[in-house]
Amino acid sequence: MNIGMNTGMAANPGLFVLGSFVVACSATVARLPRAGESLQAQAFLVEPGGKGLNLAVGARRLGATVDGLFAIGDDALAALAAPALARAGLPAAMLRRFPGPTGAGIGFTDAAGENCLAVHPGANARLGAPEMREAADRIAGAALVLAQFEVGDDAVAEAFRIARAAGARTLLNPSPFRAPAREILERTDILVVNAVEAAALAGLLGASAPDGEAQPAEWEGLARALHASGPGLVVVTLGGRGAVAVPAGGAALVRPAFRVAAVDTLGAGDAFAAGLAVGLAEGRPLPESLRMAAACGACVVRVKGVFDALPDRAALAAMLGGA
Repeated sequence: MNIGMNTGMAANPGLFVLGSFVVACSATVARLPRAGESLQAQAFLVEPGGKGLNLAVGARRLGATVDGLFAIGDDALAALAAPALARAGLPAAMLRRFPGPTGAGIGFTDAAGENCLAVHPGANARLGAPEMREAADRIAGAALVLAQFEVGDDAVAEAFRIARAAGARTLLNPSPFRAPAREILERTDILVVNAVEAAALAGLLGASAPDGEAQPAEWEGLARALHASGPGLVVVTLGGRGAVAVPAGGAALVRPAFRVAAVDTLGAGDAFAAGLAVGLAEGRPLPESLRMAAACGACVVRVKGVFDALPDRAALAAMLGGA
C-alpha cells in the first residue's frame, strides 16, 4: 500500500472527519485524584472539544480542506458548537442535531502535565450508518477519511466502507478505547494508537505488548502483528518518548518527541493525528509526515487547553525550525 509516498504534493487536500463534538471541561490539579478524594483545582477551563473536533480543527489550521459530520443535542451546550466551527473555518453543514444531551467531558491535568479524562458521548452516539449514507458523496470525495471512537461502530464501519469503495484512504484512532469490530480494522489503512490502546489491542490478538516504559522501537513487533488485521500503517505514540511508525513491508521509523516543557498533554494525540493526516494527504513522505505530527503535538502540550493551542502553519514552522 502506498502510504504518503506520492511523488507530487496535493494542494489543500480534502479530509472528511467522522467527528465528535464535546464540551470539554478540564481542571488543573497538583496531582491526579485517588478514589474517593476531592482536590482543589488551580485552574478550570471550558472549551469546545472532542477528539473529532480536535482532528478537524487541527487539520483545517494546517491548510487542509475539511468536511465531516458532528452530532449535537438540543440542550444548552449545543449552542457552543456553531460558533466553534465558525472560528475554526469549518462549514456549519458538518453539524447534525439530535434530541438529547450534547457530548461532554471532564479531564484532570497534574503538575507534570499528565492527564486522565472521561467523556460522555451524548448525541455523538446517535450518528449511525444512515447519516453516513446521506453523506456518501462527501465521504467518497475525500482524500482521507478520519474516525475515532467517540462515535459508534456502525457509523465508522459505514463511513470506511464508502471511503474504501471510492478509493479514499482511512485513518482510525480507536479512542476512547473499545475493541474495534473486525470489519472496521479490515477497512483501516492507517491505525494511530497510544501505548495503552496498543496494549489493549495486543490482548485482543493474544499478542504480547512491551511494558509502559518501553522505547518506541520495542513496539515494532506488536505493530507488525496488527498489520494482519488490516491496517497498512500502524503508528504507536508514546508521549515524551516519541512515536514509532511501522508500514507493512517496510522499515519501522522511530520519531523522537520534540523537547518542550509539557504544561498540559490533553489533546496532544489529536494534534499528532491531525498533523500526520495532513502530511500524508498532501503526499509527503512518511518521515516528513511523522515529523509534522510530532511538532503539532509539541505545540499543544506547551499551553493549557486544546482548541486555541492547535497550531497553524506558522506555529508548525516555528516548532520545526527550533524556535
